[in-house]
Amino acid sequence: MTIIKNNGYQLPEGSVYQPATTTNGAISGSQTSGKGKVQDRERHSVMSSNETNSDRKSDQKLRPQHLKEYIGQSHLKMMLTMSISAALERKEPIDHVLLYGPPGLGKTTLAQVIASEMGAKIHMTSGPSLERPRDIVGLVHQLEAGDVLFIDEIHRLNKVAEELLYPAIEDFMIDLTSGKGHATRTMRLPLPKFTLIGATTKAGSISKALRDRFGFSCRLDFYNEEELAKIVERTGGILGLTIEQTAVVQIASRSRGTPRIANRLVRLVRDFAQYKGKKEIDREIAVEALQSYQVDQSGLDSTDRKLLHVVINNYDGGPVGLDTIAATIGEDSETIEDVYEPFLIQAGFLQRTPRGRIATALAYQHLGKNPPANQLSLDFGRSENQSNSFEDNDEKP
Repeated sequence: MTIIKNNGYQLPEGSVYQPATTTNGAISGSQTSGKGKVQDRERHSVMSSNETNSDRKSDQKLRPQHLKEYIGQSHLKMMLTMSISAALERKEPIDHVLLYGPPGLGKTTLAQVIASEMGAKIHMTSGPSLERPRDIVGLVHQLEAGDVLFIDEIHRLNKVAEELLYPAIEDFMIDLTSGKGHATRTMRLPLPKFTLIGATTKAGSISKALRDRFGFSCRLDFYNEEELAKIVERTGGILGLTIEQTAVVQIASRSRGTPRIANRLVRLVRDFAQYKGKKEIDREIAVEALQSYQVDQSGLDSTDRKLLHVVINNYDGGPVGLDTIAATIGEDSETIEDVYEPFLIQAGFLQRTPRGRIATALAYQHLGKNPPANQLSLDFGRSENQSNSFEDNDEKP
């Protein structure tokens, strides 16, 4: 499988696009920034599900290359196996695929696996880098028959770029416009048949017109502890580590149902064990390492616990407004809502209501406090609720 990373292409006005030549395994493309580019709100902590620089450096050797190596998402794998097998038999590219779900669940990895199974080159880019029509034109003209075009954060495509992409993915044609005023000319050029794979954490932000053009819309669910344990074991094997099963369980149980976090914790535990001069990672070393990084037995870090402490101690468990919590802990309200709250809600520590945020009985118990008699009891089992999705349109009292 060849991976070609593209960060946007610009064609000078009146010029003809000349596709860049790449060798097998080469990375081509130039970085574009541009005004108005939306910056992600990132959580700079061990338990962030957003990709960090260290994740990027180590992920490539940890990523599976084939569906049989891909752990979890069994229903999705079965569907893709059938579709890929049928497409290969017909000698056609697989239909366009939309992958959506919370960050860190393996959308980029799955896109690379699909390309590998199809024996195709994959061209990788992201929605924010495709700012101008020329970026789209330059990108699609690199494609050869059967190639895979992967667009991460596809919900952040601007309207002009999105509309230019419609005929490319539906009719495999691209409309080119040259000249200005009365000299304007439009040409429709054919494209080779390719597969578009879009990835997003916000499927609801994608327009219906674009969403309907995908043959598959696949949601990636949170992983259970058994699946995460297999991922931890696999990662440990690739990194050449000796990890006892009890240590594997400790790491998996604190990974928030997210493979990216599980892999990160394995690397951190490895570093801690090396610092301590331990050649084998047992339960004691794993627990000590995770505690040193302030990750508790439920996967909560110091900021998560601080938020729960504020709701319980300062506001009697709620309800309390989002802006009030933000002012108290010194964080932006949107950061709390988009970054910190989802896991606390999914794990049953916090409830979002029209009147405000309320700490549940589980939050009291986790912090070693006795919940009041009228406090909400949401004793969710971790494995039963890791597949819950989060709504972005709730009220902000």
